[in-house]
Amino acid sequence: MQNELRQDTAAGRSSMSPDRLIYMANQIGKFFQSQGHDKAVPGIAEHIHKFWDPRMRSAIFAHLDAGGAGLEPDVRDAIASLKKAANA
Repeated sequence: MQNELRQDTAAGRSSMSPDRLIYMANQIGKFFQSQGHDKAVPGIAEHIHKFWDPRMRSAIFAHLDAGGAGLEPDVRDAIASLKKAANA
């Protein structure tokens, strides 16, 4: 569990590293992969919405805005749909 959490000393809270969030999101994507794109994308989005802290979602949205390197295609689509819904 080394380097999974970073301490934000200015804010006094810890946050997940982008690499760890990418890994976690892609693991969720692998779980849903067998269902095909049309079912996987909403399944991934629902899981992230239900179980990720808002700070984690904000961080993965920022990563997507920066190009989304390392995210699998279904995961990228799921995160984009979550972001769109959050901004609606």
